[in-house]
Amino acid sequence: MRADKILYVDDEPMALKYFERLVNTMAPVLTASSVEEGQAILQARSDEIAVLITDQRMPTAYGNELLRYARDHHPGIVRMLTTAYSELGEAIEAINTGEIYRYITKPWDLELLRTDLRNALELSNLRSERDEMLREKLAVQQQQLLAGRVAQLAPVCAGFVRLDYEAAVHSFVQAASAADCAIPNIDWGRLDHAELAQSEAQRGVAIGQALRAAQSTLGTFADAAQAGAALVQALPGRVELQGGKLLVLDRAVFTGLLEAEAGAAPSAEQATWLAWLLQWNRPVQVERADNGWALRLEGSTVPAGWMADGITQLIEDAQAR
Repeated sequence: MRADKILYVDDEPMALKYFERLVNTMAPVLTASSVEEGQAILQARSDEIAVLITDQRMPTAYGNELLRYARDHHPGIVRMLTTAYSELGEAIEAINTGEIYRYITKPWDLELLRTDLRNALELSNLRSERDEMLREKLAVQQQQLLAGRVAQLAPVCAGFVRLDYEAAVHSFVQAASAADCAIPNIDWGRLDHAELAQSEAQRGVAIGQALRAAQSTLGTFADAAQAGAALVQALPGRVELQGGKLLVLDRAVFTGLLEAEAGAAPSAEQATWLAWLLQWNRPVQVERADNGWALRLEGSTVPAGWMADGITQLIEDAQAR
């Protein structure tokens, strides 16, 4: 729902009625008679409000205090100040500090008031469209990051651990999907595109090193019982044997490598599950259980196109949540 309302704040009841009668043909109007009441409306209904216009001089607090609050907590709302000629200094200060888009002097020039409000509503719409396009762009970039991390596992595993990696990575992707893997976050205030590419390359090397280091810790498995015992020992408290079943209790065992925020270094613990899969080197099935996820160490063969299908499934599931 796009914001479409104008909130007008003034302590004079006649001014509120006059404004609403004058403007309600342009947009729905909400009114408040004090800064405190205006703040309460913003807190409750900010997603509906496109424009905030407030009088400056009110008994309990000045309008620029409300504008400053809106700037800090609801920056998407277009903010305007209406004030008498004698208070223009305060209006200029509000403009210079970035609190308002425009000021309107009292008494109002009605045509100018309508024009200014139409321009403010149009600006609000443009901001909403810009923000929506930005959200869509960021969502695509985050999806690409997740896809890149899955694809990165193939050369990392082949280069650092073993060439026949498909059974392990296929099981890894299936487990991440079963555990509702989320799309990783990118802090664009901290990283640009080149820095993101660099950090992900460094991340891939670090994952490979962690996988290779885990080989000696995990050892080799002669059978499923030894493999299960090794995983329990490697991830105590997060993987257990219960009633003869191997249970993973913490979803982060499956998702940690893929979900971590961009720029975050992978930990040895995050790499343990994939390292174990590479040591076992056979398909593993993951099934939801009452208190976690049950592992079956006798899985099916790896299907053709498994990586593309797995990436698609991960992204579609994350979008649906």
